[in-house]
Amino acid sequence: MKNILHIISNMGLNYLIFRIWYIFKKKTGLLALWFPKKYKINYSISLKEWKSNAKPFFFESKDTLGHFEISPEGQLKLKQEVEALKSGKIKFFSALTYDLGKDYNWHTNPETSYCYPAIHWTKINDYNVQQGDIKYVWEKSRFSYLYALIRYEQHFNQSQAEFVFSEIANWIDKNPLNIGPNYVCSQEISLRCMNWIFALYYYKNDKNLTDELFSKIIHSIYGQIKHVENNINFSRIAVRNNHALTETLFLYLAGTLFPFFKHAKKWKTNGLNYFEKEVLHQIYDDGTFIQYSMNYHRVAVQLFSWAMYLSQKNNEKINPKVLEKIQMSVDFLYQCQDDSTGKLPNYGANDGALFFPLNAGDFRNYSGQINGLYYFFNHKSLYTKSDLEEDIFWFAGKTNVDKVCIERTNQSYEKSGYFTLRNQDFFSFIRCGNHTNRPSQADNLHLDVWYKGNNILRDGGSYKYNASEEELDYFFGSKSHNLVTVNNDNQMLKGPRFVWYYWSKLVYWKKPLDRNYFVFEGRIKAFKHIGKIEHKRIVKQHFSEPLWEIEDTIFGNTNSCQQIWNISPEFEQLGFQIYCFDIFENPIKPQIREGFYASYYGKKEISTQIVFETEFRFFRTVVTKGLPI
Repeated sequence: MKNILHIISNMGLNYLIFRIWYIFKKKTGLLALWFPKKYKINYSISLKEWKSNAKPFFFESKDTLGHFEISPEGQLKLKQEVEALKSGKIKFFSALTYDLGKDYNWHTNPETSYCYPAIHWTKINDYNVQQGDIKYVWEKSRFSYLYALIRYEQHFNQSQAEFVFSEIANWIDKNPLNIGPNYVCSQEISLRCMNWIFALYYYKNDKNLTDELFSKIIHSIYGQIKHVENNINFSRIAVRNNHALTETLFLYLAGTLFPFFKHAKKWKTNGLNYFEKEVLHQIYDDGTFIQYSMNYHRVAVQLFSWAMYLSQKNNEKINPKVLEKIQMSVDFLYQCQDDSTGKLPNYGANDGALFFPLNAGDFRNYSGQINGLYYFFNHKSLYTKSDLEEDIFWFAGKTNVDKVCIERTNQSYEKSGYFTLRNQDFFSFIRCGNHTNRPSQADNLHLDVWYKGNNILRDGGSYKYNASEEELDYFFGSKSHNLVTVNNDNQMLKGPRFVWYYWSKLVYWKKPLDRNYFVFEGRIKAFKHIGKIEHKRIVKQHFSEPLWEIEDTIFGNTNSCQQIWNISPEFEQLGFQIYCFDIFENPIKPQIREGFYASYYGKKEISTQIVFETEFRFFRTVVTKGLPI
């Protein structure tokens, strides 16, 4: 009962009532009534009519696009990816390659070989350790891999249309409406249709797009739009994160691009209204994002790019406040980026999502997606490498864009509690704040440290959402972060799935001035399920040398405190050392533990943790390439 009261306090009574009612409808079969196997066809349009009256897209068709030159490295990567795709090998979450063969059934988890039954989606169990993570089934059905094929055709002038359309048609044949695992998630449905729409426009005038095929694809899209519409309140009330952004945007785009559908006007009006409300709710006033996750923030940026460019193309007006928040949103990601690699701290939940891969960059390099949206507002490129401008080419048809150099500086984002400290070669990222919305990881006062593009003190990542209890506790709990734990426990009490009880809270933060170093000081309340405990952390980043001093103080009754540091291989390769002292300035002996690191979703590797432990509730830690001070 106490935990239920915490859910009501954190999430609201409306959320709890909706979730209970939704589960009841699902278990009794009432929900399935809203999602039939067929919808009445109430529209009629031929391929010729669509071609003549198609609403504006990013581009008219492949015939109207110019040429964009990618680097030799980018060309090689693209060729290898397409060759693998043609042989049945597809990369999952930008990291893991699975050989699905040339006759994949779209329902089998390649990691566990479990094949989901062809039953109504409301009866599918999407969370079971034995059958595996359902995201492994959703990944190919998202159809993000189509961009590699389309980009290959554009850059090498070798047609991929037959293969692209054979993949789409095969999926439609093997996935009857509302049957099977690929209809469980409305966000996945929305993304799939958006990626099909991109292919439809690109191949608008291609001979492989026949009347019969066009009718088949449009009819499938119509049924999937109806599904998203009928389930939209689940994401708007029970989820309210990037899922809601995706689904509401899809409704708006479907209504805008396909006005021949009977309910298009309603989808367009409601979709835009819902989408704008979600942006205003999910993007805070300082440009930060509701999910406390860098990759999910990039997900939002990708969706915003579709919304901005297509609304402009179709002469649709967007709420000025929404535009302002979206612009601040992309500025935030840029300011948290490492200068030399384009990477951001692997902070917060990261499920490997990269919806629209329109450039040759690595998954962890955010530059292409940031640049694509930045150009919309400023008509300039933030980066000098040509590959990082390819998103601009696809969204706006522009090449050889003017460049602008914007300095990354010390930043304070109070609403979400993100802080950066920067020297020329040094970069520190600190999380210290309240959870205005549901947290995904127990990581308050986490510290990331970067040196010359190397993330020497790093976040452990996410690994998987459907994993063993031990793995979930490690990656989503406090042990995979650079912070202090009390009695080896998490900062908050773990509930089921993505739920945390007793959210940590901010007491204060400040950035005092000093002539020798940048300094940050923050204090939080945490470990409420253990007792009344507070944690104060002071971080000093020196100006002239790679030297960090960290002081951690725990207030409250505890048996022991553990200070955890997740180091990268470069930490020792670059000659860094870490020293720790207790309140009496006695050295604390480091414990070297085996930890784990997941730079990509589904890919776990052994990593090194350095742990200091004391009963005195105080640590003074020095990270340096020299001797301690």
